[in-house]
Amino acid sequence: MFFAQVDTYNYDYTLTTSDAAGAGILAGALLVWVILWLAIAVIQIIAMWKIFEKAGVEGWKAIIPIYNYWTLCEIVGKPGWWGLAPLLMIIPLINFVAWIAVLVVFVLVALELGKAFGKDTVWSIFLLVIFSLIGILILGFGKDKFDKSLLTVNTATGGTPDNTDTSTKA
Repeated sequence: MFFAQVDTYNYDYTLTTSDAAGAGILAGALLVWVILWLAIAVIQIIAMWKIFEKAGVEGWKAIIPIYNYWTLCEIVGKPGWWGLAPLLMIIPLINFVAWIAVLVVFVLVALELGKAFGKDTVWSIFLLVIFSLIGILILGFGKDKFDKSLLTVNTATGGTPDNTDTSTKA
């Protein structure tokens, strides 16, 4: 009287062949995506390696995550620490806003990289921002040469403009 009658249901937790087939299809699709992602990553590393070599930087730096973006920022005359912007995405509470900083840094670096190879803004936006894999393949394996003098900033000064004189001459 204190306890109500509880109906016990016979739940069956066995899998049918269609359940197993669905799991197999899902696992196969996941495997295809992982292989595709790895192939794209390898292609991107090879293209960045070639771009680094054209810029006079050791190509192996393209292999190391985060350091490769730090190096790319320095190549185009931006401060290397800009390459740390993607790390903001892992910090709780600011990660939902950090993507804006990451996007701005990515676009600025892409524009300067395109400029260093003699490409205009439209080319850089279209092929280095929207279709970046195609753009870096063209820059890495194309005939265009890296020209530091085309950059807005001087890479030797760590991101300060060429026309800025920080010394005080009397």
